[in-house]
Amino acid sequence: MSVIDKMETENESATVDRQFLERFLLGKWADIRLASRELAGRPEMQGIPGLTKDEHRARVLEQLKLLVQNGQVNLSFPVEFGGKADHGGNLAAFQELVVADPSMQIKSGVQWGLFAAAILHLGTKPHHELWLPSAITLETPGVYAMTETGHGSDVSSIATTATYDEETQDWVINTPFRGAWKDYLGNAALHGKAAVVFAQLITKGVNHGVHAFYVPLRDHDGNFFPGIGGEDDGLKGGLNGIDNGRLHFSNVRVPRTNLLNRYGDVAEDGTYSSPIASPGRRFFTMLGTLVQGRVSLDGAAVNASKLALQIAVTYGNERRQFGQAGQAETVLMDYQRHQRRLIPLIATTYAQAFSQEVLLEKFDSVFSGADDTDDNRQDLETLAAALKPLSTWHALNTLQEAREACGGQGFLAENRLTALRADMDIYVTFEGDNNVLLQLVAKRLLTDYSRKFKDADTGTLARLMMEQVTERAVTGSGLRRLGQNVHDRGSTARAVNELRDPEVQRDLLTDRVETIIAEIALELRDAKKSGTEAEVFNQKQSQLIEAASAHGHLLQWEAFTDALSRIEDEGTKQVLTWVRDLFGLHTIEKNLSWYLIKGRLSAQRAEAVTAYVDRLITRLRTHAQDLVDSFGYGPEHLRAEIATGIEGIRQEEALHHYEKLSASGTAPVPEKH
Repeated sequence: MSVIDKMETENESATVDRQFLERFLLGKWADIRLASRELAGRPEMQGIPGLTKDEHRARVLEQLKLLVQNGQVNLSFPVEFGGKADHGGNLAAFQELVVADPSMQIKSGVQWGLFAAAILHLGTKPHHELWLPSAITLETPGVYAMTETGHGSDVSSIATTATYDEETQDWVINTPFRGAWKDYLGNAALHGKAAVVFAQLITKGVNHGVHAFYVPLRDHDGNFFPGIGGEDDGLKGGLNGIDNGRLHFSNVRVPRTNLLNRYGDVAEDGTYSSPIASPGRRFFTMLGTLVQGRVSLDGAAVNASKLALQIAVTYGNERRQFGQAGQAETVLMDYQRHQRRLIPLIATTYAQAFSQEVLLEKFDSVFSGADDTDDNRQDLETLAAALKPLSTWHALNTLQEAREACGGQGFLAENRLTALRADMDIYVTFEGDNNVLLQLVAKRLLTDYSRKFKDADTGTLARLMMEQVTERAVTGSGLRRLGQNVHDRGSTARAVNELRDPEVQRDLLTDRVETIIAEIALELRDAKKSGTEAEVFNQKQSQLIEAASAHGHLLQWEAFTDALSRIEDEGTKQVLTWVRDLFGLHTIEKNLSWYLIKGRLSAQRAEAVTAYVDRLITRLRTHAQDLVDSFGYGPEHLRAEIATGIEGIRQEEALHHYEKLSASGTAPVPEKH
């Protein structure tokens, strides 16, 4: 028995209350999620493997019409337009559609989450009355024309122009060169009849930055209006049910009132006005109204991870491979390596599910108006930018690991994992490239750090500097490691006992964020004096992303810990505490080199991290099926043959065959015997 096995047993007999946990994971909008899952479970709403691009596009368009009939698309819109003004519920419902067909989910997001939402949030009452009804009913399929071939995440630098003509009171829209073409646009290749076009607003010779304009694209026969052209993006790596395409504009005129003017307007004489004086703040406010895309993708990615794990663990608990002669072969989930590759992914998915609920509630409080302030909007944008990269990257990793864990069966289209991974691939680029988003988070962390010094007096500054010098002295001299060694006295069990303390986990996760940011901030401060700030910032991009990712992991750990405080069933709480500890310590384990280099952990305690991670994985093996089944997806959602129990039937059949053969006395004798 290992030294850790001799430790306190921690209620090893704890069990999960499946019914409670499944409902608990559904969160605040449980009933809306269940209704959306019921819809996603209908065959007519689901993708069919093997369709051609054109067949898939046609099917998805019909599915959007079914969404309109179902009424789900109305959730976020104002009551006067037949909606329910339920912003959080709308995204909760949308996120569940990924289990039906990601192409259908994203095309619906283009129509109602981008095109119609831009009219709602960037336009004013006349625009709402004129264009929202037909956008909601799909009478006007729409395009969200922001991204250009030459500019993706850098929206402020897009090259499309909208120049005001005072004589005709028209906007003249142009894409002046090939890189300015609007690109990768859902609904653009075939179905879009109108677009919200983002362009540089120019009036009286002044460029007032990026604004949005409503531009009709095609007539009722599907032909482009004069001055507008386009191309089909063609076959893609995934999401081929969406008709992505390119648009270009040559002296296309639209009326002055087609400017979506909530944050900036132009009078008949060409005079520009805005309720937000700062051009930079105005730009970020306009884009901030559309943060729901990142919130949506975060939740959809978490759900894709849930699907993959439910499929892989179910198969792993039935599939048998290898074993000793004369005995039944071993179930895959009983192999330590199989547990190591899947169970930490379950822990991360749980952490992301709880942080997604925090993000969704934050989004709802802002967009419902219940708690809509500038500070809260900035916090929402930062939170979404921190979580969306982690969940989308995790989904890709989980889908790939699940595919490999299912062997050749995982490669079959009928088991969905390959197609789902292909569809999810673009989620890391949608609504902002993940690396760019994490840089935004890091900038916010740097800003918050600098505020500590902004209004500080001389004594406060001296104290902060002394704390940093002292910290460096402690870690650099090995005093921290020495203290840990003295405390642990060579005992792995004592080291593990320390690591099980949630405050220790919190401190380790927090310390990594704060240390990286402090180090970069000090270098930037020195660089500012020498005029090399931009150069140093560029050199530190990798560390900035590292800090932002660490911040996101801390947010997820905090969300998980808060969720634990709301669980009353002791067995469920105990098991999920192990899951939370696994998430936290596995995150630390993946960054052990940093903790060792910085002197945050002694070698003894670093070894204890891995030892206890292994122990937690072993302990959670018996709960793995309950944990993934609590995600709540049924056969109609998984739609993977290997998750139906068929493998268990095959294994039972094989066992009976060999038992019968052995009993008959006619079994051939192995050569080596």
